[in-house]
Amino acid sequence: MVEVTVTPQSSLADRPVQVQVQGLSPSQLVTLRASLMDEQGECFQARAFFRADEAGKVDPGCHAALGGSYAGVWPMGLFWFLQPDTLFRRLVKRDVAGSPFLVRLEVFNGLCLVTGPQDQPLASCVAERWYVCPGTQRVPIREGRVRGALYLPPGPGPFPGVIDLFGGAGGLIEFRAGLLASQGFAVLALAFFAYDDLPRTLTQLDLEYFEEAAELLLRHPKVRGPGLGVIGVSKGAEVALAMASFLPQVVATVWINGTAFLHGNTLVYKDVRIPPIPYYTERVIFTEVGALDNSAVFADPRDPAYSASAIPAEKVRGKVLFVVGEADRSFNSKLFAELAMARMPQERCRLLSYPGAGHLIEPPCSPLCSISSMRGTPCPVVWGGEAQAHAKAQEHSWQEIIQFLELHLGPAATMKL
Repeated sequence: MVEVTVTPQSSLADRPVQVQVQGLSPSQLVTLRASLMDEQGECFQARAFFRADEAGKVDPGCHAALGGSYAGVWPMGLFWFLQPDTLFRRLVKRDVAGSPFLVRLEVFNGLCLVTGPQDQPLASCVAERWYVCPGTQRVPIREGRVRGALYLPPGPGPFPGVIDLFGGAGGLIEFRAGLLASQGFAVLALAFFAYDDLPRTLTQLDLEYFEEAAELLLRHPKVRGPGLGVIGVSKGAEVALAMASFLPQVVATVWINGTAFLHGNTLVYKDVRIPPIPYYTERVIFTEVGALDNSAVFADPRDPAYSASAIPAEKVRGKVLFVVGEADRSFNSKLFAELAMARMPQERCRLLSYPGAGHLIEPPCSPLCSISSMRGTPCPVVWGGEAQAHAKAQEHSWQEIIQFLELHLGPAATMKL
């Protein structure tokens, strides 16, 4: 009898699992398919074609996929190369604390390029992929001006504290916070516009809002001070670098594909005002699939006319880990990282630069999203990236990020599912 298994059946979404098929005929050609439905009803799937070995087994961890969504030996290929049935959708876990993604794994006889109701699998199973470990507490935050969600690991603590920031789409995105909390960090997923009663659009960056959030997190009895970490991607990385430059509470910063200058929005902090470089939206390019390539919208920051818009990274007191995707099509994030590092003492910063990785470098559970629809834009936006290079970058950078935060904030107890 044919059987497909996933071990462990229930796991954290950033952890590897082992998929195995047994009971096949030697050299039998089969299709392995993974599929899941997100909370909005969108289906994501990946498939790979294999020939069973002499024992009638298929193990993607040691057997090469002949083709499909990927080729070669990729133990997590069926998870990392999921793609939406509807173009330009991004896989984002929304109900982070309440439910897992259910990934259905099926094995079909022969070559199944597409799968319809008439195609019955030889065997199937379901993997649970969680974004929090058992006992993780999600606490909605609505205190003073601060809006977000605090993720606390199980146990008495105290835990190292981290503020988690996303980018220009606004709202509140929590999946990375849940995974970091499952690594033993107390994580505040922080919204800064387009959420609850915050401004609907980002008109200026009021750094005192982020200072208030930092003080709130450090006051929590389960958070271990005196310093905290910040992780941000895109616009969130721009904010993270500004926080590191002005706020003494920030001792460890993870900057993922951001900028080193203010763009579009003035930064205001006490008596400091940093003017932005304007967006040159008229330079946008429509790609062959009708998506927006924004890479030319950002002016060359080396132009002396923009020097007053630089984030004063020379004021950073802590450490900064710069994470760059060299195939980022949103803007030249490697140039921005290098310009920021040039202002800093060498011992305060480190660069991880990944050829072929795109803009949205996320935990390794996240398949490459090279183009997606985004709040506030009339057309999908190009993020860039090559699937296999991006997957490797996500796996490597995630481990480096965890180690960096632990090194500079103190050890965090790893949780288990």
